[in-house]
Amino acid sequence: MTLTEALNEQLKDESFKKEYEALDPEYAIISSLIDARKSNNVTQKQLSEATGIAQSDISKIENGSANPTVKLLQRLAEGLNMSLKVEFVPKSSVVVR
Repeated sequence: MTLTEALNEQLKDESFKKEYEALDPEYAIISSLIDARKSNNVTQKQLSEATGIAQSDISKIENGSANPTVKLLQRLAEGLNMSLKVEFVPKSSVVVR
């Protein structure tokens, strides 16, 4: 059984599905940061130097063990020469990862 097949099986359980979907915003932020950093060919160390945020803190954000503030996310975006965009969307258009 593949990971995707196992996940799809677990998502049949409504309580599991609810908890999984609750984590989506956190995972979306993590993925966006990693994707933005990699698309700019920037290492965590380089981003740390550009923002003054400790490389260990950037690592914690990227591995999901930190809960960054919007202000911190703005600093990271600025360090990547990007803008931070936060939006509210109807639940029906939220994509499960």
